[in-house]
Amino acid sequence: MRPMFKMLASCALALAAVSLSSCQSSGEAVSGSVFQRPRTNAEEDLVKRADKIISRMTLEEKAGQLNQQFVLGSTAAIEKQIRSGEVGAILFVSDPKILNRLQKIAVEDSRTKIPLLVGFDVMHGFRTIFPTSLGQSASFDPAIVELAQAVAAREARSVGIHWTFAPMLDVARDARWGRMVEGPGEDPFLASALARAQVIGFQGERLGAPDHIISGPKHFMGYGAAPGGRDYESVQISDSDIYNVYLPPFEAAVRAGAGNIMSAYMDLNDIPAAANRGLLTDILRHELGFKGWVVSDANGVANLVTQHFARDLPDAAQRALTAGNDMSMGLGAAHFASLPAAVREGRLAESVLDQAVRRVLLAKLKMGLFETPYVDEERAQRVLTDESHLNLAQISAEKSFVLLKNDGVLPLRDTDYKRVAIIGPLANSLDDTLGPWVFNDDPARTVSLFQGVRDRLGAGAVVETAPGIQLRRTFPSPFDAFTGGPPKAWTDDQSAAEFSKALDLANSSDLIILALGETAEMSGERASRSDLALSEGQLRLFDAAQKTGKPLVVVLINGRPLDLSGIIDRAPAILEAWHPGTRGGTALARTLFGDVSPGGKIPVTWPRSAGQLPIFYAHNRSHGPNDQSTRYLDKPSSPLFEFGYGLSYTTFSISAPKLNAPSLAPGGRIIVSASVTNTGQRAGDEVVQLYVHQRSGRASRPVRELKGFERVTLSPGESREVSFELTEDSVKYWNSAERTWVIDPGAFDVWVGASSATTTGTVFEVTGPARVASEPPRR
Repeated sequence: MRPMFKMLASCALALAAVSLSSCQSSGEAVSGSVFQRPRTNAEEDLVKRADKIISRMTLEEKAGQLNQQFVLGSTAAIEKQIRSGEVGAILFVSDPKILNRLQKIAVEDSRTKIPLLVGFDVMHGFRTIFPTSLGQSASFDPAIVELAQAVAAREARSVGIHWTFAPMLDVARDARWGRMVEGPGEDPFLASALARAQVIGFQGERLGAPDHIISGPKHFMGYGAAPGGRDYESVQISDSDIYNVYLPPFEAAVRAGAGNIMSAYMDLNDIPAAANRGLLTDILRHELGFKGWVVSDANGVANLVTQHFARDLPDAAQRALTAGNDMSMGLGAAHFASLPAAVREGRLAESVLDQAVRRVLLAKLKMGLFETPYVDEERAQRVLTDESHLNLAQISAEKSFVLLKNDGVLPLRDTDYKRVAIIGPLANSLDDTLGPWVFNDDPARTVSLFQGVRDRLGAGAVVETAPGIQLRRTFPSPFDAFTGGPPKAWTDDQSAAEFSKALDLANSSDLIILALGETAEMSGERASRSDLALSEGQLRLFDAAQKTGKPLVVVLINGRPLDLSGIIDRAPAILEAWHPGTRGGTALARTLFGDVSPGGKIPVTWPRSAGQLPIFYAHNRSHGPNDQSTRYLDKPSSPLFEFGYGLSYTTFSISAPKLNAPSLAPGGRIIVSASVTNTGQRAGDEVVQLYVHQRSGRASRPVRELKGFERVTLSPGESREVSFELTEDSVKYWNSAERTWVIDPGAFDVWVGASSATTTGTVFEVTGPARVASEPPRR
């Protein structure tokens, strides 16, 4: 058992506890990720089994294995396709009874007897919902993220799901893009640490591990660079940014053993990602060593025609397959149905078709589906109601919260308040507590902010709630078919009555907790925003609450950084909760009332307004570096909050970094250490962060880059030494002029502190000649 799994096994025993302080984790070891192993004899045997199956298949059956279909509503049509061998994978079914029935058709009634591969969007939970991915990133705690995805995998596998389209690894630096909520944030180092954690959480130590599922990182690659934050837009990304920013999380996922990769929708440098051989074969397979199979995003192959890239669907299918896209995810039409004709007509080598089928069959064989295609329906219900999963969801939420502002009102004391008003459109909304990409939750187990505070205070206080205003999406969503669309708009009379009710509660209370932000539908796919400001109604509600003169706390429930103009200077305290998941309300109540201290850090640079976007900390110095905070005439160009920022109920000091050696020689390493001390009166968490900067070389480099982090829990007065290892991997970068990874000698700054704005640092030298960086072994 690897050390990480030994640690997680011991942590799992403590799920019922209120803290995972013993399960500390660090992001410093990403460069030492587990490399993919050479094939073993067992794997060679699986290849032989796959090839034997392929030898008995018709061309149509081979194409069928590369066809994944949505199953929505009646199963009559898909049953016919399964029986005739026209489909090899399905998605969006989560009822174990239905899945067992469909598998029975595949393995008993079809000619090939090949089991189905079942996929589902298990993004941040299945039945038990954890914080959204951006919220989990804010924990800066790969260990808790790994545990969360292991729980999600256990629940999904219990009902017959084998594969998730996650994690989403698109580095995003523009909060206008709605899908920022699904990803790791703006930094490639943090994203890589979380990529590895999530892949291992989903899959376990090997593909086919009990209670685990296949991880399918997406969207390969560059989707998060959408110009203006507009979803699906074509992107232009330099080689430097591809290799230094957008590729590292996927490389970490591949090295961790990810069994699947999903291609992206958009054009990357004018070539659609779903048929981009440079991406799917040259980079993904040849450079990263990926051995699994690639699936398109929904209707991604058909989109090659509407993107005016392919002439027609047969052309799209052939170009996607030959580029390295092995499976088409579709709704309705089988986009690869034309491949048999292409083989018969000599336009496509049958070996290319066989290669894709082999990759899919190997996944099914490794998952043990030929031996065990069915699931135990009674066991599934026991797994889905496992109370330890709820405990972990609560801990995960507590670790994700970021304290943005506190003038001293937090933490609250139980005995100070006899009447509490929990107001705002998100105060008692279960759906918005959970967030987007949630399809199998149990509302009876979900705890809203209002419910959490009411339960926390019990009979000691009167806790009441009112939304005050209606917050609703007015633009169309692809998920309206599942949700029924946005709620009906309130009438003017309803609006006036609800606002008055909320104001009356505020005036009669001793404390106001105001929940503002975004609904779940306002983040995610097709949810880009040109303006990140709070709605007019929310600002009006804040104004009214603030004018009461009562103690006031703002809790933000949202999927991305928002424009906080109008409240940032007037709110006494602001706690960022993201969409915190099933036990979000319980976690919020415990945090607000001081049972735990918030210790999360924002994983994205927080803009003052949308006009600053895109904005990120790891920019180059460029011309006039001393003026970089005054580039706008109308407001500072500096962010409202820097990457890695977050307050606590206690205080910490971090010493200047010490180096065990003054220089980094070829093949060598430097140990950077610093002492962190809790100088306050409460226990709390601090995320110690290490940044480096190259002062000169063959290219301009960012002003600083994250190269290590560790979240530590300290009691009052306690100190701990934190150490990070710097190697050549920490200072290498992709040089676009030389088109390779390079290491430059010279002076490097190194800082250790509590955010990307830290100024506590020293200098080390990289010695030796300017050189090409050595590459790690590939599988």
